[in-house]
Amino acid sequence: MDATASQNRKVHLISLGCARNRVDSEVMLGTLMEQDWTVTQDADDADAVIINTCGFIGPAKEESVNTILEASQLKEKNPNMKVVVAGCLTQRYKTKLVDGLPEVDLFVGTDEFPKIGDFLSQDLPQGTINAKRTHYLYDGSLPKQNTLSRWSAYVKVAEGCQHNCAFCIIPAIRGELRSRPIPNVMKEVEKLAAEGVQEINLIAQDLAAYGRDWGSSDLLDLLKQMVEVEGIRWIRLLYVYPENISDEFVEFLANNDKIVKYLDIPVQHASNGMLRSMNREVTKEEIASTVAKLRRAIPEIAIRTSVMVGFPGETDEDFQELKAFVKEQRFDHLGCFSYSQEEGTVAGRMKNQIDEDLKAQRQAEIMEVQKDISAENLEKYVGTYQDVLVVGTSEETDLLMEGRLSTQAPEVDGIVYINDGDVKVGEIQRVYITESHDYDLVGKVVPLS
Repeated sequence: MDATASQNRKVHLISLGCARNRVDSEVMLGTLMEQDWTVTQDADDADAVIINTCGFIGPAKEESVNTILEASQLKEKNPNMKVVVAGCLTQRYKTKLVDGLPEVDLFVGTDEFPKIGDFLSQDLPQGTINAKRTHYLYDGSLPKQNTLSRWSAYVKVAEGCQHNCAFCIIPAIRGELRSRPIPNVMKEVEKLAAEGVQEINLIAQDLAAYGRDWGSSDLLDLLKQMVEVEGIRWIRLLYVYPENISDEFVEFLANNDKIVKYLDIPVQHASNGMLRSMNREVTKEEIASTVAKLRRAIPEIAIRTSVMVGFPGETDEDFQELKAFVKEQRFDHLGCFSYSQEEGTVAGRMKNQIDEDLKAQRQAEIMEVQKDISAENLEKYVGTYQDVLVVGTSEETDLLMEGRLSTQAPEVDGIVYINDGDVKVGEIQRVYITESHDYDLVGKVVPLS
């Protein structure tokens, strides 16, 4: 390929699944941009379309495959376009994908994202797989194109997972826990701060386990350095398993203004029988104790959680216990997932699998309960002044701007619609809240006194 053609290459990337996947997508984009690729939002105009897939559960796999098939249809108009399938689906299924998706030009696994530019520069046979297990660890020195916004970013501090939950395929896909050295993380955070990022969202499979592969927990040591970085206003902690939340951690969270009063604590269930079957390392009583401890120390804290319905053997009594627990704990944000029977997992081989219709019914019931809780929780904000990170024009209408409270994480929680005032995108502004709804708030920017 001549130099002119190389400089004009365009890539369109579709990132599916979780925020951890998004960071992998950002590494691929950064790598390609360093090699003179241009990012385009128009897939029809691309020389390569990359789908970074999720292979966690059935619906996510289905979404990934459908997206791949849609992208492959673009080759009818542009036969020279390369369709690349990256990420968890490739790592999990490898040759099965080649047989089932002959339209795909290249498959890239979860350990080989940084090599994407090299792969696309080579004249590789159709359906080439690059999914070696190399114990890849994301490095802050890798080129990375932030796709969240200019003022907010995800920082992934570890790869893999040390848990062995019966329902989860992630350790098989991503490998065992591998934590980044603190200086490596800090270099990235300082770079983002210099670029104008105000909000850092720390992510891993389990943040509380950061450093445990070295024989100790180093999350607090990392946070103590991060709060000293000039320019960073908000530091958010996502995916902190309850069994590893210490008293020292809670005290630090309570007494440091830069650590936002928000915690994502996956609990999965409230029946001890279900928790044991899931191979979770915690009990209902321990979860409740941890939540109570957090709320005593930090009354204003917003807690997000995720729960699962329809796990094999879940009785109506188990489900009612979960439902009662959700009502009792009144989580600020909650996601409810229907169990997906996955090959290669312990739960996938269990008897007493639950009927799909019953799973859907239970999921709907939990979300109906949570909708009412969320609406009631948000009412307390009406008539108050809140700091809001303004993120841009609303996706609903150009007539509104939108932003987030520190207690609203990007992409997964509600938002604040802003309908009045001198709005400045990318800044944390004072907003007077005038309305509340099931999951969102409405307000107007007011001048600082």
